[in-house]
Amino acid sequence: MTVQTGIHSISAARRAKDRFVQVLVYLSFALAVIPLLSVLWLVVGNGLKRFDLTFLTHSMRNIGATDPGGGAYHAIVGTLEQVLLASLIAVPIGLLTAVYLVEYGNGGRLSRIISFFVDVMTGVPSVVSGLFILAFWILILGMTYSGFAGALALSILMMPVVVRSAEEMLRLVPHELREASYALGVPKWRTIVKVVLPTAFTGIVTGVMLAVARVAGETAPLLLTVFITDSINTDPFDGPQMGLPLYVFDQAQRPTNTAIDRAWTGALTLILIVMLLNLVARLIAWWRSPAKRGS
Repeated sequence: MTVQTGIHSISAARRAKDRFVQVLVYLSFALAVIPLLSVLWLVVGNGLKRFDLTFLTHSMRNIGATDPGGGAYHAIVGTLEQVLLASLIAVPIGLLTAVYLVEYGNGGRLSRIISFFVDVMTGVPSVVSGLFILAFWILILGMTYSGFAGALALSILMMPVVVRSAEEMLRLVPHELREASYALGVPKWRTIVKVVLPTAFTGIVTGVMLAVARVAGETAPLLLTVFITDSINTDPFDGPQMGLPLYVFDQAQRPTNTAIDRAWTGALTLILIVMLLNLVARLIAWWRSPAKRGS
């Protein structure tokens, strides 16, 4: 009886500790969700005032701070083009870097140096990337303010996120798959292309979308490299080009309720674009997943 009583007391103590830890986890989750929900509530509640077709199809050309109307079409076009260009630059470089670190680096000196600089780039403030592009691309090389200059600054911020996320996904691919491919006489590069990358495709896409979400709302690099304009500019390689973060910054600093309403709606539009891009990425990842292809 004494032994059974001791066992029951130990079990009760373990259950009490387990319940206590669960309560802490749920409480931490609630504390983390409350700020997120409050931000979404404010953005949606204030942004719906001007979220209409006019806002999505018109620019701010010839629209003053107190004038009604106006929209963010020029900023939406600029954000989409800048993020697309940044992704075209950062994703291939980041993915190839991750492939080298996982498949070819083997813990060598070069791979350790690359990993170190990737870690350093992860903590670099966004304004530093903007200053670098401003100094090198615009001041030294003499290029003009443009959407492409902003995309270069954004790509610097995207690269370490893509490298780290792709690296982790590639390491999760079972070595048995590689060994089976090698046993069939398949070269290493072909094994990477045909076996490793398709297996890790879903996780890589998720990492890319994290990188896109990371840079889509950046304002400081664009202030230094893109500049501000109220007109529509669909050419990212020539002249200033607006972006949604710049649009929100520009409208929010104007002391009128009309401009503030446009700023809230711009923030809501940016959130919706990021959510839509994530949804598209999820659908592509689901469509290309091994389970889906196998069925």
